[in-house]
Amino acid sequence: MLVSYKWLQDYVDLTGVTPEQLADKITNAGIEVEHIDYPGEGLKGIVVGKVEACTPHPEAKKLHLCQVNLGSETVQIVCGAPNVAAGQKVPVATVGAQIANHVTIKRAQLHGTESNGMICSLEELGFDRNYVPKEYADGIYIFDDQVPVGADALPYLNLDDVILDLDILVNSAHCMNMLGVAFEVAAILDRKVRFRKPEVMESTDSAGSRISVSVEAADKVPYYGARVLTGIQVTPSPRWMQLRLIAAGVRPISNVVDIANYVMLEYGQPLHTFDLDQFGSNHILVRFAGENEEITTLDGQQRILVSDDLLVTNGKKGVAVAGVMGGENTEVSNDTKNVLLEAAVFDPISIRKTASRLQLRSDASSRYEKGVDRNRTAVAADRAAELLAQFAHATVLKGIVEQGYRTVPEQKITMPLEKINQVLGTQLPREQIVGILKRLNFTVKTEGETLHISVPARRFDVSIPEDIIEEVGRIYGYNRIPATLPDGTSSHAALTPYQKIRRRVEALMESTGLNQVYTYSLTTKMHASSYAVHHAATEPTQVVWPMSEEHEALRQSIVPQLIDVIQYHLNRQMADVKLYEIGKVFLPDAGSPRPSEEEHLAGIMTGKRTERNWEGEPESVDFFSVKGIVETLFESLAIENQVDYRPSKRAGMHPGQTADILLNGEVIGYLGTLHPTVQREHGLNATYVFEIAIESLLRRGATEISYQLLPRYPSTSRDIALVVKRSVAAADLYRVIREHGRPLLKSVRLFDVYEGGHVASDEKSMAFSLVYFDPERTLTDDEVNAVHEKILNACADELGAELRG
Repeated sequence: MLVSYKWLQDYVDLTGVTPEQLADKITNAGIEVEHIDYPGEGLKGIVVGKVEACTPHPEAKKLHLCQVNLGSETVQIVCGAPNVAAGQKVPVATVGAQIANHVTIKRAQLHGTESNGMICSLEELGFDRNYVPKEYADGIYIFDDQVPVGADALPYLNLDDVILDLDILVNSAHCMNMLGVAFEVAAILDRKVRFRKPEVMESTDSAGSRISVSVEAADKVPYYGARVLTGIQVTPSPRWMQLRLIAAGVRPISNVVDIANYVMLEYGQPLHTFDLDQFGSNHILVRFAGENEEITTLDGQQRILVSDDLLVTNGKKGVAVAGVMGGENTEVSNDTKNVLLEAAVFDPISIRKTASRLQLRSDASSRYEKGVDRNRTAVAADRAAELLAQFAHATVLKGIVEQGYRTVPEQKITMPLEKINQVLGTQLPREQIVGILKRLNFTVKTEGETLHISVPARRFDVSIPEDIIEEVGRIYGYNRIPATLPDGTSSHAALTPYQKIRRRVEALMESTGLNQVYTYSLTTKMHASSYAVHHAATEPTQVVWPMSEEHEALRQSIVPQLIDVIQYHLNRQMADVKLYEIGKVFLPDAGSPRPSEEEHLAGIMTGKRTERNWEGEPESVDFFSVKGIVETLFESLAIENQVDYRPSKRAGMHPGQTADILLNGEVIGYLGTLHPTVQREHGLNATYVFEIAIESLLRRGATEISYQLLPRYPSTSRDIALVVKRSVAAADLYRVIREHGRPLLKSVRLFDVYEGGHVASDEKSMAFSLVYFDPERTLTDDEVNAVHEKILNACADELGAELRG
């Protein structure tokens, strides 16, 4: 939620409180201010100028020679904007001024003509192009006539404002509007909120004579109201309203649309405006959509609905996806004369599901998802009607045509006074606790040591005594609550065997150059089953009340989140990234509503493996970099001889560079290269991953350390080159060699793979170095030859290998 400091001052006296101090106080009260933006930072020398004369440039058709009055002097400026004309008041960057991106304006010669400054567009003054009004998108900005010539232009562009970016979670949804923030700030500062009730001048004609409303899904639509406004004149909205919308991250469109958006930002109540003449009937029916029913939304996209989606219709066909986005067929245009204004309350869960499934999250749906103040719905409609009458010359028909109840009673909470101090660990007096609650505009009555509290409907997040305790604690200030040690006896804490070996694994990962990360266990439903260790992905476990559509299901793999982290780093020009995470995955358990939890180890690598230095060019990460880390892990757990690697095909992984990891024949993980398509979709370079179901390995406990004397007897090494079919994996040869070389075979290592001349086209040659050793004696050639022959025969019998001549 972007909050304008200047706009907020309309509702709360902020005298003596700087934006930085206010941000700190809001954050300490439990709502994080993520960022403070200063729109006019770095701008200087920008004044209001008046174009006294504007003539075509003699040497350039697209340029104009403008004589601009700056108040103290009149200067000549060459301007290429198509909308510049004599008589306009415009923002002018004088010679020496600084505009956006630290650009300094200098006196210049343009096609042989001197130019003393620049007439500015909004984009040149730092405005985001996505929010610039359409009429100024490709030209200069034009002030209203009452702006004084020669004055500092920044206040008239709202560039002297400060914007606070509030991180609004479900429990702070009451602050997704300016009035909600005002109540919050007033409570923090112990000041009053000032705002007036809308005053609507209605005509004698009744809105009920023009339209009717019926709701078939009453349990999902507890209230639906509609106003009718006639004689609308669609024009640009007032400049002050446009600038406030831009500050809030909303692009101005027209007075009708802008007023609906402005009231939504002010009251937190989403509104929608329909062109009544295009509505198709005089009856509004809100119902569930039919299976595969279609509607084209305002963004021009055709949406296919399901039976769980709420649909606003004209009795026959859909005109809006309820609470998400309106339909293209009833969009307000420049020709609109009569407007139907919707103000309704929709079920949060239903709206969340629809917006998530359609991948269509709007400002309206985000508010409905978190909850709206039911008692403010009709008042918001009145506020919009008041503004439409004032700025669109609308005639407001009498009454609101509605279905359901406009208001709900305040939430009543009864609790013992002493519980607040017990939980907070404070000794706040009764008067201070009651005072804090009254600052929040809660009604409080005391009866002995019992509090009877009435909570306004706008605070729909407060419903139980624990919520009251939280409110008192955060307004009093968590930083003011004294720190205390727990009472009672304590015992010596120690790590469990599992924790010890887990930390050893973490240390090992970091010693290989990987950095540890922690990611959310919640993700989207689409990604939750991706990259699961076991191929048969199952339907993921979903959260009943997700905090957002990006966190609605429990993950079955860590890799998708690591891919997002890599993408985040690459977007910030950090190309060499090596990460790992040990965390829980959640596997659905048949017959149980709760999933089983299993700890996995996952890693991801991209970029260069080494740094550039005088010894040569850096080496890039590859498949074997990842495999080496995995092998090192298994060696540390003393299970390397029980592990095999088999080629595998997995969704999202490169089909020729992926292997399953098997422990005693059972798949426990995989490693390989991300599929090129996945890399392109995420803007990644060559990226390599692994994931291992490590919990069962760690629960075996640490392997007992054994010691051996330094060898007293020499070892014997033999090299063999085996010709096999190309389909035979090196891992299979490793396995056969190890099995049949016991107990004298000490080690085996692949040191060469050859394909080409002297080898058939469907074959390859793999060379191994074998080391034989007996700690008790020196081996004879006959003993080594016997084992060596046994290995060669086994490779021939089991894998068709031939000794290369």
